[in-house]
Amino acid sequence: MKNLYIALSFGLISTSLIAQNKDTKTADKLYSRYEYVDAAKEYQKLVDNGKGDSYVYKQLADTYYNMFNTAEAATWYAKATETNQDAETYFRYAQMLKANGKYEEANKQMSKFAALAPNDQRAKAFKENPNYVPKLVSKESGYTAKSLEVSSDKSDFGAVMYNNDLYFTTARNTARKNYGWNEEPFLDVYKSTLGDGGNFSEATPITELNSKFHDGPVTITSDGNTMYFSSDSFREKLFEKDKANNLQLGKNNLYTATKSGETWSNIKPLPFNSKDYSLSNPSISRDGKTLYFSSNMPGSLGGVDIWKVAVNGDGSFGTPENLGSKVNTEGNESFPFIADDNKTLYFASAGRQGLGGLDVYKVDLSSGSEASNMGKPINSEKDDFGFTFNKEKNRGFFSSNRNGNDDIFGATPICAVDVLTIVTNAKTGAVLADAKVSILDSKKNVISTETSNSKGEVSFKVECDKDYTIQASKDGFEGNSFPVGKSKGPEAKIDAKLQPIDVIVTPTEIILNPIYFEYDKSNITQEGAFELDKLVQVMKNNNEMVIFAKSHTDSRGSDSYNLSLSDRRAKSTVQYIISKGIDASRITGKGFGESELKVPCTECTEEQHAQNRRSEFMIVKK
Repeated sequence: MKNLYIALSFGLISTSLIAQNKDTKTADKLYSRYEYVDAAKEYQKLVDNGKGDSYVYKQLADTYYNMFNTAEAATWYAKATETNQDAETYFRYAQMLKANGKYEEANKQMSKFAALAPNDQRAKAFKENPNYVPKLVSKESGYTAKSLEVSSDKSDFGAVMYNNDLYFTTARNTARKNYGWNEEPFLDVYKSTLGDGGNFSEATPITELNSKFHDGPVTITSDGNTMYFSSDSFREKLFEKDKANNLQLGKNNLYTATKSGETWSNIKPLPFNSKDYSLSNPSISRDGKTLYFSSNMPGSLGGVDIWKVAVNGDGSFGTPENLGSKVNTEGNESFPFIADDNKTLYFASAGRQGLGGLDVYKVDLSSGSEASNMGKPINSEKDDFGFTFNKEKNRGFFSSNRNGNDDIFGATPICAVDVLTIVTNAKTGAVLADAKVSILDSKKNVISTETSNSKGEVSFKVECDKDYTIQASKDGFEGNSFPVGKSKGPEAKIDAKLQPIDVIVTPTEIILNPIYFEYDKSNITQEGAFELDKLVQVMKNNNEMVIFAKSHTDSRGSDSYNLSLSDRRAKSTVQYIISKGIDASRITGKGFGESELKVPCTECTEEQHAQNRRSEFMIVKK
């Protein structure tokens, strides 16, 4: 029926089978010794010499993973997974993709991981909530959509809500004669009321508005006293005669009506109505000063365009203005709706690249920006049009024939928060551009990573009512984490103040905060990287300095286990420092297990264990 209305407007090898060989001997030895920087170089030589295979690719990926080089790790995991179907490889690949903001691809890899390791708790968690990364950062529209019970088996569209009343246009009145175009009844304006239980009442016609011709859609001023609506020009006897076929050819025109008690009266035509062109689908701004509508009047860029006209204080009108190419195309644009902010315009278009048929778009009229497709689920491969939104009720409405007939759908916004982070120098207050900023979920998964702009700003869109953490770092400054509490939005502001690196340097030692590792693991974490970056900065500022990194454990666990674990951690630490540009001759490391307890104790407290579980950075040469 909406096509009729527009027509009326203008007439997708197991790793156990793959092993190291003589070619990889040198690289493998370096890797086993945790000399990741040189190991990566040797594995890369194999690739460059045409000797790269799944094993080499995976070793390269794991090498970069252990050095927290997320971009390179992701690149090589991609190559490894072409033939390597090891579950853990897919998991690490997904993590590296997330660290680089590639959420959709990360979910694909997590799906493969979950299929290979269905009983793994990480897989189960993913299956339960695979899209914890907010869909709002993708091409999704940020809404859920559901067909409403007010729809009938006839065409229903143009729904707009004022207070608790939903006004819409429908062809359900079977008591009237059918229109020859589609053998459905003529269009009428109906109203349904939203009840306390959240359901709509049975729709009833607005009899005082409806004529024996097509009527609707409508728009109402914020005070509820004035309505603008579409109707056939026959109301004012504006039509052309087709004498050859004995027809009277009417157009769509616009009319006003005034609220009188519970009814509408004093219906009047707008002064720029014409029998030569159509005007339809009105939408009045909340301040009542601008009326938007669709028309094929002279000056249109295509068949039907979106226009606007000033509504003066005395009730008179200005001259209609075409909204131009930021909105209109050589095709058809119709069903405009101006939001409560008086600048966001929603409209339907068949002239823009869309999913199929009519799609709903929105544009900020105040910025001069291009119109954007609202994406699914508002749009589909079918016709989608007539989007409106009630800010007070926080719900929208649109129509679609995706179910075979024009039906009215409810559109509920997915609650989202724009987390605006501003990175500054904690001492001077100066903004810090080119800082690395990441946002993590409550499980410490990196959702997105961006670089601050010239104003020190980074913005992330996340889900409401969830805890997040911002991590910020920049060369010359101490990296830090900043909690983002649960919020319903629309915005949360984080002041990420970074302290300039001012490390305690004694004659024998560089003192850092504890370098934390995950339980039973030795790869460098983001928190560990923050601290080690301080050491990197000190070494860059002192070109002759040579450091010996000592890693210690507490007294829990066997002597041999603790010695091995601490040694792996010390070597990972050394490799991280080298990866940051420090010459390998300037940094060495060794694990001492529990052989050098800082606090000798028999029944140690947790605090004493923590003091023993430490890293030390001894100055060998200044």
